[in-house]
Amino acid sequence: MGEMVSTPQKAKVLPWLFTVCPIEKPEFADQGLATARQNLVTLKHLLDWFKAVIELVRSKSRKPAASQTSHLPSMLSDEEMQVLCSVAVSRAMLPGEELFRRGDDAHSMYVIDTGEVRLSFDDGIVDKLLGPGHFFGELSVFIGQHQRFAHAIAEAPGMLYEITTDSFQGLLASHPAIVAKFMQRSFTYLVAGEHQMMQSLRRRNEDLMQTLDTLRQTRSELSVAQQLVRTDDLTGLANRRGLYRYMDEVGRHPVAGKRLALLLIDLDHFKQINDRSGHLAGDAALRAVAEEVRRMAGPMDLPCRLGGDEFALVLQVADSGELSNRALELMAAVRGLRLPSLREHTLSICVGGAFCHDPGGWSHWYSLADTALYDAKKRGGGTWRVAE
Repeated sequence: MGEMVSTPQKAKVLPWLFTVCPIEKPEFADQGLATARQNLVTLKHLLDWFKAVIELVRSKSRKPAASQTSHLPSMLSDEEMQVLCSVAVSRAMLPGEELFRRGDDAHSMYVIDTGEVRLSFDDGIVDKLLGPGHFFGELSVFIGQHQRFAHAIAEAPGMLYEITTDSFQGLLASHPAIVAKFMQRSFTYLVAGEHQMMQSLRRRNEDLMQTLDTLRQTRSELSVAQQLVRTDDLTGLANRRGLYRYMDEVGRHPVAGKRLALLLIDLDHFKQINDRSGHLAGDAALRAVAEEVRRMAGPMDLPCRLGGDEFALVLQVADSGELSNRALELMAAVRGLRLPSLREHTLSICVGGAFCHDPGGWSHWYSLADTALYDAKKRGGGTWRVAE
């Protein structure tokens, strides 16, 4: 028991208390019920404070008993250590020695007498470093044979105690109270560890979802960037990069009954349009022609602007007759355009076409269509020609 506060000490403490928390004297009790209630509340506070002082004095002088010593969940009390080690087999361990691996069959638990053991769980779970008085592998004696959840490796030389399932069952009969207390604390520790692992997995899942969202966003941004790289800014048609990519793809996926063909389109007298009406009017003319090229393209075709006033249309057609008709239709559509910015100026185009035969390649096909376009332009504006 702690020492009680002596009477002289009380005499010194109590006047100070009444100075800090003054109480109305009895002769002033007739000042009303409110004052009396206030006195009672103040007395109660003083009593609580005085009890706290006494308890503090007692706690300072009290010596901790062995049964009151607290232990970490994975550390044995002296009594538990004595009981478990009474049926255990001792064994030495060396640094780096692998005691068991994850997935091994488990038949016994271990108690560390001296040295250190590291438990590695993988799956992003933090390793545990255990020292003297700690135990591990207890599930094997609680629930019987199962597979280990971790790798156990000796970090420092020392001594281990190994308790088999049969030996532990014998302790249940000889020391039921101690074993029950040990099992209760162990299960609490296991549940806490399971909860910690679930939180860790939840955090990892959240990190994974965030990473996936970032990857999706990055892929979307990359797709947009690639699309912009392959697209002409002024007209929105594919540019040369887009055309080359399309030619690579369409070459690997031919359409049955169709032949791949190329039309090169050149806007007539484009320099005069810019000189007479200005570059804004020239841009409007390019956009108008681009729209007609786009309308002429089918689902499997690709309209392009190669640069300046030169356009291209990659088509899937049945024969040369269909290719010639598509060229004529495009020329008629452009001729019918009327733009306010061009006043009385009528737009026209020249078209040169060629089939994309194998063997060959883009350079060869482009050269054939370009030669046909050059022949058409020599004949004057608004003409066409298809290479034989």
